[in-house]
This record gives sequence, C-alpha cells and structure tokens, in this order.
Amino acid sequence: MLDIKFLRENPEIVKENIKKKFQDAKLVLVDEAIELDKEIRALKAEGEALRASRNELSKQIGFLMKNKEPDKANEIKATVSKNNERIAQIDPLLDQLTEELNQKMLIIPQIVDANVPVGKDDSENVEVEKFGDPVIPAYEIPYHADIIARFNGLDKDASGRTSGNGFYYLMGDIARLHSAMLSYARDYMINKGFVYCIPPFMIRSDVVNGVMSFAEMENMMYKIEGEDLFLIGTSEHSMIGRFKGQIVKEQELPITLTSYSPCFRKEVGAHGIEERGIYRVHQFEKQEMIVLCKPEESMDWYNKMWSYTVEFFRSLDVPVRTLECCTGDLADLKVRSCDVEAWSPRQQKYFEVGSCSTLGDAQARRLGIRTKGENGTYLVHTLNNTVLATPRGLIAVIENNYNADGSVSVPKALQPYMGGLSVLKPIK
Repeated sequence: MLDIKFLRENPEIVKENIKKKFQDAKLVLVDEAIELDKEIRALKAEGEALRASRNELSKQIGFLMKNKEPDKANEIKATVSKNNERIAQIDPLLDQLTEELNQKMLIIPQIVDANVPVGKDDSENVEVEKFGDPVIPAYEIPYHADIIARFNGLDKDASGRTSGNGFYYLMGDIARLHSAMLSYARDYMINKGFVYCIPPFMIRSDVVNGVMSFAEMENMMYKIEGEDLFLIGTSEHSMIGRFKGQIVKEQELPITLTSYSPCFRKEVGAHGIEERGIYRVHQFEKQEMIVLCKPEESMDWYNKMWSYTVEFFRSLDVPVRTLECCTGDLADLKVRSCDVEAWSPRQQKYFEVGSCSTLGDAQARRLGIRTKGENGTYLVHTLNNTVLATPRGLIAVIENNYNADGSVSVPKALQPYMGGLSVLKPIK
C-alpha cells in the first residue's frame, strides 16, 4: 500500500509502475485516488475551520450573555447551529470518502525495485545463478508418487475418502523423512540466529487484508464458515500480524524469526491439483523466515534470506538455482522477489521449492507496524522467505538421492533426525 503523499506528488511514477506490471486497467485508480484525496483534504480543512469558528463564537456568546445582550447572543447561536449542521454533514461524508480512497489504495501496486526485470508472467522470470551441478543419472527415476509407493509411504485413496483430492497420508519412513526435514530446517534457522515460533494457524480478516492483496486472498485462503477467521496459507501471515498496531523498539531491529506451521491453500487456477502426486496440494507444512528491519537494511536482508534457502538445499545434496521474478509475476504488495528452484533429475528441469520477498513498508503501512528512533516514528520494512515447504521439498530430496536399486540415500544432515539411518530401502 502506497503512501498517499507519494501518490499525490508522483502520479506519473505510480502509473509507469502499473504499466510495468501490465495492469493498465488500474491506471484510472491513480487519478480517482488523487481526486478523492483532494476532496477529503478540503472537507477536513472546512471541518477544522468550522470547529475553530464554533469555539470562538461560543466564547462570544458567553461574553454577550454576561453583558445582557441576548439578541446578539441568539444571532451568534444561530450561526453556531448552522456550523454544527454542516459539521454533522461533513463527518459521515469524510468517513465514506476515506473508505473509498482506502479501497483504491489497497489495489494500487507497490513500487517495484529498479532491479526487477519487466515481464508479463512467470515465463519471463530471469535465471540469476545455479548452485550445484544438475545430474542426470544413467538409470530411470520414476515419478515421485511411484517411488514413495515402494516404501508404502503414501495413501491417497484413504485421503480421498476422508478429505477429497489434494490431500494425502504420508506413512512410515517417508513420513519420518518428511518430519526430519522440517526438524532440520527448524534447527538450521535457529543456528542462523533466528527465534523459533509456532504461530496461530487461523487469522482474522483485518490481518489477511494487511498481509496480502484481495486477489491472492480469493485464490488462496480458506474461510471458516460463520466466523471472522481464515486458515493461513503461510505462517508469514500470522507472524507479521503479530505486530499489528505496534511500535517496536528501534534497538530491537532487526527482528528475525523462523516459524513452523501447516499451510492451507485453495490453489485456484489453471495448474490444478495433482491426482496422484503430492507436488501441488491443499495442505502442506512449512518452515518460514520473517524479518522486520529498518528500511535501509531491507535489501541486505533480502539477499541473506534467499542465500540461506540455497545453502539449506545444497546441504541436502539438491542442486538449485535462483530466478528473479519479473514485474508481472510479483504480487501487488511486493517490491522484489526471487524463487529458489530445485533440480528434478526425473523431469530434467528445475521446479520451485521456495520464494523470498521484500515488501518494503506495504504490510507495515496496512497493519500500522512502526518503530521510533531519534528522527521520529517511521514504518518498518517486512520480508519473508521459505526455508522449506514440504512435501514439495521432500520430492526434491527423494529424486536427487534416488539410487538405481530403488533405495533413497538419506543426506548426512538428516541422518541424526532419522535415528542414524543412512539409506531407506523399499519394501516392495
């Protein structure tokens, strides 16, 4: 969400930014917002002038009554009455126009960073760097659901009966490997100096509106019927919401947190939900990292955060690459974002396993998250990044550690969490 002052003073920059995001239908919002802002400021000025006049006239009434001049006092009372009538008209109109302006400002995209490449959609994201050598083994690597089936590790028939498509039961060693990855991700981030958290898994609508755009909410969030509660799509939502309306101490910045949660997503869109596999599902688990910092430190933290995810997957023997997200692929609140993609030796291409974003002061402005320093009170910057989202991360580890005999090597980093097991051997 932009500062209305910035929009007022830089309408052409805002419009150019909208064009870069290929959202030309929103261009009209800029002029509409400016006109609403002008009307609001005029009404506020009128209301303040009327209140100041009322206060002065009230003093005169008291003076005239004291000097036994009731006729003049009554004339002034009539003026005060008219002022009060106008004030009574202005106040609800101000509320209405302010709400209209707020709704438009919520839709106008955040100004993207100068380093963001211009492109219409994710097909125009730009590869930045590869880490690790992608290997194509001499033997065939089956589809991940078929590999897991050999360990009796997946039951989608039962989950179909209990919950429908997009859900799953993980079983045995595969479920254990899944949990081991999450435990390792937790400890990995704790060792980086992040504070571990388990947040609420449901949040209210005012928090949802503070952390994401309306379009994202419609496509992602599950609403709890009859209550003002939504299931979180990522723990970032409730972690940032934790600071809603707060003034954090400047000396406490940066605040670095890592959180575990289950995540729930509708996954509305053309990509659909997988019938057999567990790549795109309605429910998954995630270790996230969240940072609140000073504005001048946000880009340094952005680069640190995505590098942590790269380092994490490399420690699991998974080759990865980073992609700079283009303007058309950025959600409206984001200033800059990059994806971390893991190598799939079966598909012989990369697939997304994490995403790192800096949102500037957009979430902080919506939620009223500020800090106070020597130069006054100002909005913090917020960032988030995926350490591990699994079972998607599980797929990457299984494929990249799959052996010709059908076994799966357990990466050394995970072996302490697997009771010392170094190899998972298929049952079938």
